[in-house]
Amino acid sequence: MRNFPWPWPTLAEAGRCRAQWWARRWLQALLAGLLALLMLILPPAIAHAQDAERDTAALELLEALDVDSFPAKGEAIDAIVASEDDRARYWLQSLLDGRLQRADDGRFVVVLDNTGRDWPVEDALNGEALGEMSRRELDRIGINNALRNQLRSAIAVVDLYAADLELRRASAERLLGEVDSELAEPIAAVIDEEADSRVRQRLTLALAIHRLEQGEVEAVETLQGSLHSRVRVALNRAASSDDPLLAAAAQEAVNSIEQNLRINRGLETLYFGLSLGSVLVLAAIGLAITFGVMGVINMAHGELIMLGAYTTWAMQQLLPGQPGLALILAIPAGFMVAALAGIAIERGVIQFLKGRPLETLLATFGISLILQQLVRTAISPQNRTVVTPEWMSGSLVVNDALSLTLNRMYVLGFTLVVFAALMLIMRRTRLGLEVRAVTQNRAMARSMGIRATRVDIMTFALGSGVAGLAGVALSQLTNVGPNLGQNYIIDSFMVVVFGGVGNLWGTLVAGLSLGVINQILEPWAGAVLAKIIVLVFIILFIQKRPRGLFPQKGRAAEG
Repeated sequence: MRNFPWPWPTLAEAGRCRAQWWARRWLQALLAGLLALLMLILPPAIAHAQDAERDTAALELLEALDVDSFPAKGEAIDAIVASEDDRARYWLQSLLDGRLQRADDGRFVVVLDNTGRDWPVEDALNGEALGEMSRRELDRIGINNALRNQLRSAIAVVDLYAADLELRRASAERLLGEVDSELAEPIAAVIDEEADSRVRQRLTLALAIHRLEQGEVEAVETLQGSLHSRVRVALNRAASSDDPLLAAAAQEAVNSIEQNLRINRGLETLYFGLSLGSVLVLAAIGLAITFGVMGVINMAHGELIMLGAYTTWAMQQLLPGQPGLALILAIPAGFMVAALAGIAIERGVIQFLKGRPLETLLATFGISLILQQLVRTAISPQNRTVVTPEWMSGSLVVNDALSLTLNRMYVLGFTLVVFAALMLIMRRTRLGLEVRAVTQNRAMARSMGIRATRVDIMTFALGSGVAGLAGVALSQLTNVGPNLGQNYIIDSFMVVVFGGVGNLWGTLVAGLSLGVINQILEPWAGAVLAKIIVLVFIILFIQKRPRGLFPQKGRAAEG
């Protein structure tokens, strides 16, 4: 209860107290309303004033560019970079592209499209669309080559402060060999603040190249061991310096780098040889199975590879915009299509020509021509392009001199997986046991209750299906066309003969070996001569080891 003064107030006094109390309440409410109104009005007003001040400063920066003196323009570019305005990169890039211009009314505008008579433009300060202007209404801000180089370096410096990591990395890459005395200090500051090790490493090299150009021998130690092409150029230039100490240190660094380059080139050749060999293994391993079990020279094996490749293309047509899913589904689909085609060939032709290898060769060659013409008629004689999924695109960068393409890496891994699966089938399944039995002694296998005809069908289907898988893999390395298989049939037979007929391990070793040998010979002998040398080598090798690298043992060797 409120404490009233004693004695009790009169009615008049009580009325005056109540009126005063309501007056204070109304005054407080009025003040609160005024304060709220001020809170609503002041921030936009302050922000507007700040924007106006910011645009005034920006206009001064742009007006400094609109002068006749190129050195003065260079100073204006430096001022824009130092301003830390978030529009700086936009202005610099527009100036470099020749799109930053000044209208007759004094406004700075950016041309969006300079084709046609009238050009759409936007305000350089706020990005507001200004419609179209005639060329006569615009005055281009001219630059020379020196300013272009300065602009590229300035844009790179601005990008070093971007939130996007890839943009910072690309900027650091561009600065290699482009650092001058004016950029050295800001780049050194960025190195101290940068969290990404790759950006720091590139910027450190860029500063070291600048220091090397200034004649600092200590910069050689920083650059030594780097395989980047711009580093090598800087060191080679320093190796011819008049300073004997600097020239000797730079030459020693160049020699060390050249040795590392030879090692990396050798590793790259080995990788490309193994990737080429993996393709040969995939193309030949199915042929090794059918040739080893049935003794059939299947000249249509290349067209079974082609069917697998076209299956991949067809899956991408069924699933547009999803190349990764289409490729994954093409693996079983390619196997099934080629396997069914193989069964049709075996049941329709080969079963009637057993024991007559020359007639089998001619018949399967005719089948290969039929399949090629069928594809030309049903689809197109033109090559088809299969889209490579994003996760198979690009390269794995090991260092500045060695990068491994991902699509070939996946093909190499896929080959090893298919090889391991075939080994499991041959060693751990009933089909594999029966295939080995028929391979070693067909008559004895029949007497043991093995249905050799069924084994022939399943074997031919398996070998044809693997050829389809080879086509799926090849679709990621080359265009798909009717003649795709013809490029690999001869090489496949060479791999089978060189490795040992019917021996999977021999096929793997022979395919990878021939791929590496081809890759080593091609740079100095050429692609055609390299294949001739390999063929001569295999002929001479077969004269010494007629059964190949891994000859079959036991009764199979006597057949």
